[in-house]
Amino acid sequence: MIVKPYFMPIKELILKDSNTYDKKLEQMLTQFKELRSELNKKVLPAHLENLINKSVDEINASSLPPKQLLKFIKINQTTILKKIEKELKWVPKNHFRNLLMIIGMTGFGLPIGVFFGSLMNNMGLLGLGMPLGMAIGIFLGMYLDNKALKEGRQLDIELKL
Repeated sequence: MIVKPYFMPIKELILKDSNTYDKKLEQMLTQFKELRSELNKKVLPAHLENLINKSVDEINASSLPPKQLLKFIKINQTTILKKIEKELKWVPKNHFRNLLMIIGMTGFGLPIGVFFGSLMNNMGLLGLGMPLGMAIGIFLGMYLDNKALKEGRQLDIELKL
């Protein structure tokens, strides 16, 4: 385990017992704790540690009902990940694959479908481009994920929610 020399550790997520959990909330809490644990292994700049600790404090202090708490945790997690990606270029596993799959479907797939549909005078072929664009996005995303892994910029966590 990597020990941080002089940085403060990231605080632990401890919610009040009054919150009743549902399955999605439990999964989000587990995922957030895994992210916290993974980031705790890394050496982070002090301002990012402060941001994460502030988010953990806000989540710990919240008395929101489960559905709103789920949304609140997701917003905080997304904010943390965007900040880390922007400043340190670290990304979770399959980040680029998931992102570029959607972009491939809309950015490549729809134009390809429109092209084939207008070429054949049958706009029913519009849907033909979607799987092609999705495949392009997946392959390009997998390439970028492997590149991030080789460069040591990939966090050992996959986000599912």
